[in-house]
This record gives sequence, structure tokens and C-alpha cells, in this order.
Amino acid sequence: MPFRPHPAQEPRVTRRPRLTLTAAALVAAVLLTGCGGDDGHAKANDEIAGADKGTESSPPPSTPAGPETDRPEIKLPADLTYTFEWPKTGDENKDAVLADSEQSIKAVDLAIVNQDPLDKAFLYYYEGEAAAGTEKFVRNYVDHKASVTGAYRFYDPQVTVDKDGTASFSYCEDQGKAYVRYLETDKVKKTEVTAKSYVSYHTSLKKNSKGVWVIQKMVSQSGSAECQP
Repeated sequence: MPFRPHPAQEPRVTRRPRLTLTAAALVAAVLLTGCGGDDGHAKANDEIAGADKGTESSPPPSTPAGPETDRPEIKLPADLTYTFEWPKTGDENKDAVLADSEQSIKAVDLAIVNQDPLDKAFLYYYEGEAAAGTEKFVRNYVDHKASVTGAYRFYDPQVTVDKDGTASFSYCEDQGKAYVRYLETDKVKKTEVTAKSYVSYHTSLKKNSKGVWVIQKMVSQSGSAECQP
């Protein structure tokens, strides 16, 4: 009989790693990402993380800026498509944050597709707590012999860059057409679109010695009111 994870253990479509926070840790994480305490995100159900084909945008900052030449190549299967509604800002640093964040999202999916919790692509864009959380998240898919498929849309970007080489980046994700696919049966688990299909993310980044904006922390909220259509 083909292996099928118990429904309670199935990987969630939300593709970013999730670690439950204590109330104090959550407040600290929100402050790190530049979120105010009155915007509804400092709630107990918020979580922290540390996740090339068919990119559509208007126009996307799809080519990362920076002098480094050792960026991992990210090639994803045709059944995964992305729309990044992240127009360029005209600011070099902000556009670099947008471009590197786009690659970091795809890198997590590449690790899932490759069934490799230590895939070098995501480790290029995540470090510390973020890298550890992403590894755990990808391993959940590997343990259940599952992958991701469908279409993802990212929108409403808000980026702030500080003089000390750190940045905060907030955005929304529409997961309404994104699904889990089981590798042994090739069965796609389709789910209905609900308010929880729309997720807000607040990330804390730092520019490393290679000039790459790497993710250190991430706070997410499924069903976020600010991301609803």
C-alpha cells in the first residue's frame, strides 16, 4: 500500500518554516522586523521562521544585485510558477533586498523539490535561526515524500534598509492555487481557497560579506487581514 501521511501530519501549503513563539519572543521578533505593536501581528498564533520557471511580475527584480559570482542556480519544474508583484523602487539597496528575497523563496521550494533538507541554495540565503527552521521545514516534506506544485503570487512589498547593513521586508503571499503533491502516488492534494490562503510575512535581513541579503528571522501569519483580497 502506498505511504500516505496521516492528515494531521501532512505538510502545510505554507512553505515557510514555522516555529511556535512564546509571547515574549514573538514581541521581540516583531520589533526586529520593524512591525508596530498595534497592527495585529503580535498574536499568539504568529510564527517565526528561521523557505526557475514561470516567474511573472510587473516588472520583477529577478536579477540579484551584487558582485558575487557563486550564487546557486535555481531551476524549478514547470508545474511551479511564481508571480512577484514587486516593482523596482529605484533604490539600489531596496531593489537588492527584493531580488534576493525572490531567490530565497524559490530556494526553499528547490530544497523541497530536491528532497534535500540541507540544499545549498537555501543555505545561501538563510542563516542562523532562519536556516535551522528552514531545514526542519524541508525535512517534514522529505519525511512524508511530498513536494509542492501550483502557482504562487507575492504582493504588497514594503522594504526598509538601515545604515547598519540590516533591512526589514514585509509582503503578502497568495497560496490559493498552491498545493502539496505526494511523490509516490503523484497525487495532488487540492484545498479550497479560504482566508488562511493569504499569508503575511515580516522578515529581518542582513547584508553579508558577499553582498547578499540573507534572512535571519521571519514572522508569518496565515489569514492575515492585511493580505485579504
